[in-house]
Amino acid sequence: MSTIRQEQVAQRLVEELSDMLRRDLRDPRLSAVTVTGAECSRDLKYARVFVSVLGSGDQRDEALQALRRASGFLRGEFTRRARLRVAPELDFRADEGIAHGARIFELLKEIEAETDGPHPDPD
Repeated sequence: MSTIRQEQVAQRLVEELSDMLRRDLRDPRLSAVTVTGAECSRDLKYARVFVSVLGSGDQRDEALQALRRASGFLRGEFTRRARLRVAPELDFRADEGIAHGARIFELLKEIEAETDGPHPDPD
């Protein structure tokens, strides 16, 4: 169970990181990255940041590597923007939820295509 403060910091983290990725970082590997969520530890020293990356598995791995390399800058900039005393250590993770949802959608479309085949007339 998370506290209100944890949720506030996590929401602010998503907003600020999204803004920093869009405006401050010029790495082309990060052009297709979207911050989808964050979870903070109770003491706010650690944060797990979930990101979605459009593209192949290799592109996802490269984007995560670029984020990990930029984590020092992102961490310090977030702490300044959010006016926190403690800078949370950022752990970037791939968010598989969107890809999972897309796969389910594909399977449903396949099932629909199979059932929309020739129907016998009820007459």
